[in-house]
Amino acid sequence: MAEVTARDVQELRKQTGAGILAARNALVETDGDIEKAAVRLREQGLAGASKRSDRERAEGAVSVVVTGAGRQGAVVSLECETDFVAKSADFVRLVDVLAESVALEGEAGLAAHAGEIDELKVTLKENIALGRHVRFETVEGGVLGSYLHVQNGRGVNGILVELVGGSAELAHDVAVHIAFARPEYLSKADVPDDLVAAEKETIATIAKNEGKPEAQLDKIVEGRLQGWYKERVLLEQPYARDDKQTIAQLLGSAQLTRFAQVVVGA
Repeated sequence: MAEVTARDVQELRKQTGAGILAARNALVETDGDIEKAAVRLREQGLAGASKRSDRERAEGAVSVVVTGAGRQGAVVSLECETDFVAKSADFVRLVDVLAESVALEGEAGLAAHAGEIDELKVTLKENIALGRHVRFETVEGGVLGSYLHVQNGRGVNGILVELVGGSAELAHDVAVHIAFARPEYLSKADVPDDLVAAEKETIATIAKNEGKPEAQLDKIVEGRLQGWYKERVLLEQPYARDDKQTIAQLLGSAQLTRFAQVVVGA
């Protein structure tokens, strides 16, 4: 069998517009003959697949999996161009498979399914690609919680949460809250200092334009900054099901160590 070189793969891709994996496979199947490989790709409908790669992927589906006795979890998105493709059975099935593989095997799990993504591009004739994906493996004493908001038959908003010293039910409740509150940070300490400084300056300018007394500016800035934190910081947010307590108060002695949220189109 002739050796398939990177240069051969590049040349075949240039001629056909096929993806890297498809081009390499075609060359292997044709013993390195570029012309025969090009014909093979056309026969398989793979020629021209990469020409769709610059088309916008504004749609997609999300899947969340917690497995391994609750110790491993993943949230994965698969992106595409249209809502029609995003809710198709093959597309939804593949994103579920990807989430399961990532939870169990990490990045190696994704690599094992690269060919299936390429095949789906051909079958559904859209620019399809793996989107944001996050994997958690919890520590001893930790528990994972998840929530998936489903719309039109596919997941569109997936959350993964890790707690230490809390229950799976509590972790799920926090995940549901995150789905709708969409915090950007876990704690105040996670907010970049330059972002906080810029917001303080903006608040002070607004207060001055409102005619607030100079002597009260510091107190006004601090008060309004707390409201700004509540919009962005999970632990500071009022709990969605009971706004009389914050998420920090809901947790009690449990420690929320991290969370991930993946939303279609975000």
